[in-house]
Amino acid sequence: MASESTASPDTSAAAQAVSDTAKLKALRRTKAVATGALLICFATFLIARSLQAQWPWLAVVAAFAEAATIGGIADWYAVVALFRRPLGLPIPHTAIIPSNQARIADNLGNFIEANFLAPAPVREKLEQVDFASLVADWLADKDRAEGLSRFVGRLVPQALTAVEGSGLKEFVGQRVLEQVEKVNVAPLTADLLSAFTEDRRHQRLLDEFIKVVGRFLNDEDALATMREKIRQELPSVFNLFRADAYLLKRIVASAGSLLEEVRADPEHPMRQEFDRFVAGFIDKLKHSESYARRAERMKRDFLARPELQALAGEMWKSLRDFIEQDVRADDSRIRRHLAGMFVEVGRQLSSDPQIRADMNQGFVVALSAFIESQKSGVSLFIAEQVKRWDLGQMTRLIELNIGRDLQYIRFNGMIIGGLAGVLLYIAEYVIIAP
Repeated sequence: MASESTASPDTSAAAQAVSDTAKLKALRRTKAVATGALLICFATFLIARSLQAQWPWLAVVAAFAEAATIGGIADWYAVVALFRRPLGLPIPHTAIIPSNQARIADNLGNFIEANFLAPAPVREKLEQVDFASLVADWLADKDRAEGLSRFVGRLVPQALTAVEGSGLKEFVGQRVLEQVEKVNVAPLTADLLSAFTEDRRHQRLLDEFIKVVGRFLNDEDALATMREKIRQELPSVFNLFRADAYLLKRIVASAGSLLEEVRADPEHPMRQEFDRFVAGFIDKLKHSESYARRAERMKRDFLARPELQALAGEMWKSLRDFIEQDVRADDSRIRRHLAGMFVEVGRQLSSDPQIRADMNQGFVVALSAFIESQKSGVSLFIAEQVKRWDLGQMTRLIELNIGRDLQYIRFNGMIIGGLAGVLLYIAEYVIIAP
């Protein structure tokens, strides 16, 4: 977990304080040793010069010690002049770092922008990172996926409210209606019916119609209604002989016999007539302009119905209520499916190198463009922060980190100066001495 792998701010501050204390102690030790070495060189010079008359060879030692002392003092001055004024004297071109804080800040920001945030090194560094694998590993973890699903679930009601308030719902609805209005209903319906009528599947409709008529002919109430209708149409004299009952019986018997024949015979003429009717209707839908105009008129009338808009509104409200209730539930199906989807996405991403490569390339392009657009702001931010540093804090920070190395310049100055003094003394002895 992040809390286990990343130190807390208090721990980091404590560790930094310990590190700074250790650096300060090491710096003080190095300064003391360098100062001690300088004093030793000076004392050696005085002793060697005072005893030179008795032991002439000490002239070489005196020359070394003299030049080493001068070199050590010069380098001490150079090192101290970087951070403060030597001995507090207002010597020009000393306290270089504090005196040039603003220029150092600007140059540091420009240096980082030009060298560390240039497009080529940034892309090269970003290409070394496998962002897709990091995303895949993160998503494949079940606990993280569940946490992400809970986070998304909390955002869903706000997203739905934003959709309603932004007019996006109306915009989408209007675009959908516009696209539907562009669809030619007649050819589309003809194609659907053509697919439906393959293998004479439309005959099932006729079978269902036969069943409905058969149930109607066996319904007592329906038969009574038909008999009453026949009675009204026949002359009164026929009703004396119960002609209505006879006619009804014959009609029902003939109709039932015909329906039974149609049901039993797949090639019955009535079925063939139904095939021709359906085929003719489909052909008219495909090619008849009058059918096309009627279909378009029906489509526009249907889309203009206020009931359709009300239905769309109710569907949206029902959908929103369902989503909001579900995401608030402890056993939310939406969150469960989201978590499963995130885990599966992570697994699929881990197993598909091509998708990972494409994702990584996308990350590189996006982050490179972002850094390129923001690098001026980064350099300006760095410069502003350095300018805001307290002079004492800035000097102490630089001296803590590089001061110990600068003290070795004093050692080098004493050694190089001493060797130069010996060489000059030998050259003087060889050239000038009689």
